[in-house]
Amino acid sequence: MRKLSGLLLASERRAIAGLASLYASRMLGLFMVLPVLALYADELAGATPLLVGLALGIYGLTQAILQIPFGMLSDRLGRKPVIAAGLLLFMLGSVVAASADTMGGVILGRCLQGSGAVAAAIMALLADQTREQVRTAAMATIGLSIGVAFAVAMVVGPWLAAAFGLSAVFWFTALLAALGLVVLWKLVPPAPRRLRHRDVGIDRQQMKAILTRADLWRLDLSIFSLHLVLMAIFVAVPFRLVEAGIEAERHGLTYLAIMALAFVGMVPLVVLAEKRHLMKGMSLVAIAAITVSLAGLAGFGGGWALFAWLLLFFVAFNLLEAMLPSMLSKLSPAGAKGTAMGIYSTSQFIGAFFGGVLGGLLAQQWGLPAVFLGCAVVAGIWWLLMLGLPAVPHLSSEVVALDDDQHGDALDTLMASFAEVAGVEDVMVVPEERVAYLKVDRRRLDEDALARLIRSNRNRGD
Repeated sequence: MRKLSGLLLASERRAIAGLASLYASRMLGLFMVLPVLALYADELAGATPLLVGLALGIYGLTQAILQIPFGMLSDRLGRKPVIAAGLLLFMLGSVVAASADTMGGVILGRCLQGSGAVAAAIMALLADQTREQVRTAAMATIGLSIGVAFAVAMVVGPWLAAAFGLSAVFWFTALLAALGLVVLWKLVPPAPRRLRHRDVGIDRQQMKAILTRADLWRLDLSIFSLHLVLMAIFVAVPFRLVEAGIEAERHGLTYLAIMALAFVGMVPLVVLAEKRHLMKGMSLVAIAAITVSLAGLAGFGGGWALFAWLLLFFVAFNLLEAMLPSMLSKLSPAGAKGTAMGIYSTSQFIGAFFGGVLGGLLAQQWGLPAVFLGCAVVAGIWWLLMLGLPAVPHLSSEVVALDDDQHGDALDTLMASFAEVAGVEDVMVVPEERVAYLKVDRRRLDEDALARLIRSNRNRGD
């Protein structure tokens, strides 16, 4: 058995930097339209609140349908060619939306943007480019880049639309896709031999077991509901800002202040939840805060009240965005995190689609307050369902590389030996990947015994 250094290699740093920037720029392009489309939709022929909502959320439908096929296609054809094809589709969709003068054209463009569903392929390439013991940190970097992209999009989108019109948002998105192609081929190192990684890829044999786990589907429901609510309220939030006397060109500064304060408010809560093992309780508090903030937005109450309700919403939103993947990682079985995360991501995209449609429908039929009240009802039901989530165990994932000469009975013995170490809660040995996946409780883990086992097997392999 071999255990490599946790320090990043130069090629790993290049891969992480390149793929994180690629992922972030793509998400930036998708998110920039959120705070501006409803406000500028009157420039487009045939615009209605329902079609605005559909345009906001339609990318989620094509993402949900195509992300798993794109990931599997990358196993057969190669990561970079599939990612490049996805970026070209994303660029095409951006150009179609930028050139459109009807709401139907924008919907088509957003649909094409979402069809470039390369998230799974990007994560698989990241796994190919990184060693097991640094992969979790690499994926956390990707997650952080998405959060940063969302915050930047909320500022840049309103500024571009106010200065140059709605089409400028989509032209800028097309430029980002073109830059992404340059990053992919120039910055990301050449792809190594493609492998399946159970901490990233989806295993169809595991899907049934994951889907029938009540604790995991509650987390899938959570990310579905979170993005449903997010997409729905942006049919109405820009108009609330206008009603509060904030001119369209100043919306970016308003979002900047809210996002900065929300990030500052979120960080200590994440630390508290992790250190005190309060993830379930903190998630319930966050969902309750979202419910209250949505009810407050329905009633409005003036400029400072609007700012306060939006701040409360985004503190809770950012808190859940940070905690839910961590909870999923802790609850998913050893060696099944990739499958669990694939279902989770699909739930997120489906939630975005239904959120856009729901928000548009409520606004068209009953007006802006109905959007917030309807979302508050969704959040209330979500809170009730999350009451049944069991306490989240404080477990961490470990991936240990195996020697190439270990087979059959030797691997069975090794798996049993890992399971006997105090603090190791779950083990999966995958011969074809030459790795062992462990779930460990670091408070109880006998690190010396685990280290001795690793050394013993390494020496046996020598």
